[in-house]
Amino acid sequence: MTTTLAQPKVGIVSLGCPKALVDSERIITRLRAEGYQIAADYKGADLVLVNTCGFLDSARAESLDAIGEAINENGKVIVTGCLGAEANVITERHPGVLAVTGPHQYEQVMTAVHTHLPAPDHPFVSLVPESGVRLTPRHYAYLKISEGCNNRCSFCIIPGLRGDLVSRRIDAVLREAEQLVKAGVKELLVISQDTSAYGLDVKYAPYKWRDKERQTRFKDLCEGLGELGVWTRLHYVYPYPHVDDVIPMMADGRILPYLDIPFQHSSPSVLKAMKRPANIDKTAERIAKWRSEVPDLVLRSSFIVGFPGETEADFEHLLGWLKEAKIERAGCFKYENVTGAPSAALPNHVPEEVKEERWHRFMAVQTEIADARAQSMIGRTIDVIIDEVDEDGAVGRSKADAPEIDGSVFIEDAAGLQAGDIVKAKVHAGEQVDLWADVVR
Repeated sequence: MTTTLAQPKVGIVSLGCPKALVDSERIITRLRAEGYQIAADYKGADLVLVNTCGFLDSARAESLDAIGEAINENGKVIVTGCLGAEANVITERHPGVLAVTGPHQYEQVMTAVHTHLPAPDHPFVSLVPESGVRLTPRHYAYLKISEGCNNRCSFCIIPGLRGDLVSRRIDAVLREAEQLVKAGVKELLVISQDTSAYGLDVKYAPYKWRDKERQTRFKDLCEGLGELGVWTRLHYVYPYPHVDDVIPMMADGRILPYLDIPFQHSSPSVLKAMKRPANIDKTAERIAKWRSEVPDLVLRSSFIVGFPGETEADFEHLLGWLKEAKIERAGCFKYENVTGAPSAALPNHVPEEVKEERWHRFMAVQTEIADARAQSMIGRTIDVIIDEVDEDGAVGRSKADAPEIDGSVFIEDAAGLQAGDIVKAKVHAGEQVDLWADVVR
């Protein structure tokens, strides 16, 4: 006679940035280790976890709507994540939630789950892979190296939600990366609030990995990751001088020639109002030097237009700097008054119609830069990591493209290809951030 052991089922809704996605992965790993199943929909769940975002008011609204949907569809809801740091905002709108916890409070999340859906007495630890449970495809993974941030940008409330910088030990990060590679990961995406500041809070404490002592700092981390033989992509890198130390690793292929640097603006007066670090003029010079050392270097960034006090001259400075620096991958956001952000109290707010007009002008310049690069790629043979394969062909990415935020490489003849393959392909067409290529067989 076979006895079927019932496993309680938890549904999870994950909102926001890749850092929140990693939090969701860790929660799911803990749940699976204790014998919980992950439900595919509301109706199949015994309760639902909603991992929220609270960075912008629009994200807060989306999170509150998602909580409401989960309550309507399921009824038993636990809330965590960035918006969870403001429990009163959630409970005033949705008094029926079972519990509210803040970001990366894994123990509190598990306590809440245990309270409202007790764990089975037959945990299936063997079902959890050594690399944990991930929400990304098998061939790439986000590697979170720290929590929180020491910067105090006037438009940002992240330090209030996630706290000051807390760096993970370098040996723990590198062991996790090693496990991910053993599990089949071909691309590691390094994430944090401020990747360049890694280790500052622990005074760059040394730990041993692979029989070598390494300091908990940006350069040593990149050196270690570069030993794993997979694509390593760096996100949220502030352009501090020590970033120069990683450029040689890009030149010799250990680290991808890609930097995600959140510049936000170029006008000195706007940057001062934003309380942003870095001297933008010196940064432009350093970018030119980086490009001379790594000709294939691609820069991704995000910018804000319509920040309080931004004049037409400030905006023109931004457009000129964008052209000079040739930022190939850029996202642009119209300034939004985030609840709790100091910038809301600044004078001379820019009218919405001016923000809109400047956004369109910015995107027109960005499109020109991206399209010029795409055209320059025609005829070149590049490495492509395959993300999807179907009857229409394959969709992949070049070294210049992070998943979900950058461009794609489209391949019509996908015979023999599968997700996770890294292939050589010759580009025959390009438009803005996208390329079309044929596999070199």
